[in-house]
Amino acid sequence: MSESADIALIVIDVQKAFDAWEAAGRRRNNPEALRSIAALLSAFRAEGRPIFHVRHQGTAEDSFFLPGTTGYEVKDEARERDDEPVIVKRVNSSFIGTDLEARLRSGGIGTLIICGATTNHCVETTARMAGNLGFETYLVRDATWAYDRVGPDGDLHLAEDVHAMTLANLEGEFARIVRSGTVVDDLLKR
Repeated sequence: MSESADIALIVIDVQKAFDAWEAAGRRRNNPEALRSIAALLSAFRAEGRPIFHVRHQGTAEDSFFLPGTTGYEVKDEARERDDEPVIVKRVNSSFIGTDLEARLRSGGIGTLIICGATTNHCVETTARMAGNLGFETYLVRDATWAYDRVGPDGDLHLAEDVHAMTLANLEGEFARIVRSGTVVDDLLKR
């Protein structure tokens, strides 16, 4: 980790829309992810480090993420504080159509710790782009989750496998994959 650059936590799409998905029968992995996200938020707040919350704003009429609906709201475990910026995006990447990159650069932030939902969509897309933009990027494996997916051939891919493959695809080239304990005990204390 670069000693000259600050470190920030990016919390992606931890919204109540996922409660509706799960109530409808969608199965996810990593049931402890919210606890890990809450621990990261607590640690970053205790250290006075920057936190950026990202919310997905749906655009389709049937989106679970439409503003003004329960699904758009943030889960209690990841609730923002008044002094923590909220970035609203409409696509998978937290950088496209937002001022996130400008905020990070103007704040002298060179290292990003990424967590949230879902591993293989907005978290992955944001991590890939962060790596490509030159940020030192860490993805917290126990602070994100995926859902079972049916592939184009009708094959069921379990959430655990989707999550693991996403982490494998990102490791080394776009991000370093870490656990929340490593962030709190090592990276955040440097």
